[in-house]
Amino acid sequence: MLISGPSGCGKSTLALCLAGLIPHVTPARMEGSVSVGGSDTRACRLPDLACQVGLVFQNPATQLFNATVEEEVAFAPRNLGLAAEAIAARVAFALQATGTTHLRDREARALSGGEQQRVAIASVLALRPRVLVLDEPTANLDWKGTEQVLSTLVGLQREEGLTVVIIEHRLRAIAGLADRVLLMQEGRIVADGQPEQVFADRQRIAAMGMRYPWQEVAWHGLAGDLSKHFPEDVAAPVGDVQPLVALHGVDAGYGRRRVLRDLSLAVYPGEFVALVGDNGAGKSTVARVIAGVLRPGRGRVNWDCASRRLPWGKRVGLLFQNPLQQLVCDQVEEEVAFGMRNYGLANGNGLEAVLDAADLITIRERHPQLLSAGQQQRTALAATMALLPRLLILDEPTMGQDWGHLSRMMDYLVRLNQDGQAILLITHDDKLICRYAKRIVRLCEGRVVADGRT
Repeated sequence: MLISGPSGCGKSTLALCLAGLIPHVTPARMEGSVSVGGSDTRACRLPDLACQVGLVFQNPATQLFNATVEEEVAFAPRNLGLAAEAIAARVAFALQATGTTHLRDREARALSGGEQQRVAIASVLALRPRVLVLDEPTANLDWKGTEQVLSTLVGLQREEGLTVVIIEHRLRAIAGLADRVLLMQEGRIVADGQPEQVFADRQRIAAMGMRYPWQEVAWHGLAGDLSKHFPEDVAAPVGDVQPLVALHGVDAGYGRRRVLRDLSLAVYPGEFVALVGDNGAGKSTVARVIAGVLRPGRGRVNWDCASRRLPWGKRVGLLFQNPLQQLVCDQVEEEVAFGMRNYGLANGNGLEAVLDAADLITIRERHPQLLSAGQQQRTALAATMALLPRLLILDEPTMGQDWGHLSRMMDYLVRLNQDGQAILLITHDDKLICRYAKRIVRLCEGRVVADGRT
């Protein structure tokens, strides 16, 4: 079953109800009943429900808490009291199914967002539940990871009778696999049927801010060797224009693990650049190095003269892949205005414009921690945009976003870009890249392997 609908319509809340986290763990007012395997979730113990319904959260970092990947995946089977041989077999199955066997000795917290997503799925698969609920499982995955995970889920559904419920905005990869589609809006189910039947109403799909699944751009077939599709070098946009920021021979990583290897990259004033690559290629590490969050072990980062005179918040703004890492205030409006106040910038019309662009006007007084993941992402992005930094870096801004909200934000960014704002977009979303970026840089194993015009 595929469940979709606009950001904030209640999809993740429904997932919490299916897994019994509402009402056992998450405080909520619940009326009516939820039945799993004939049992009312309110009458069942949560450990018993966990063996029936496995839930992969929208933000995978919230459910990873063991030191290594292998320990994470083994945690649930070990708590079931299984024999060591059975635990080892389940771990091997889950790692192989999600393509994470090579990560088994890695520190879970040091993985990329996409790698964490696959490990979170593996940790739930190891429980071998009867029902598997995945909340935006492909949001941070490259196409290779997406196809591998979906292939595994289809195999489990067909061969072992697993019930799979996927909540997703990226419909193209999943719509053709689903037996049934539910559309939600404002907390209600507004459509329920086979994919061809539900998606036949294109007018409703467009009005809900969703993408028609069989018209999305797809160039992931080129992923095997993109280098032949791009020129090796890209000249400066105009004559002798100096880079806004340039990385020269940068090595960077975490602990003893080196992620970037002799990487050189320049971003020019007013550019709109897409940074792409498989999970773990080093995209987020590039963002952290440019933003000054991570110090390179080797090489240098050079800003132009005008930028060097600016404080970091006005020089570069970074939207983290996980918005919870940068939400600190008690209200949405306070969060967006926080940086503006720190730098003595006038709130007024600038604040209202940013709130409107991110569609936060109606929830401006809400607490950010109580929002949906998509609304949290838009809040963090609005707070980052509000300072109008010379370079704006967006690390996977699509999580939790329906196409209506996403295109509205991106159109606002285009207007900023036309006024001279440089933007570095990190994403796996092909349609977003083809519609907005003017240049694509592809990373592979910490190095630039392709660089050219869109």
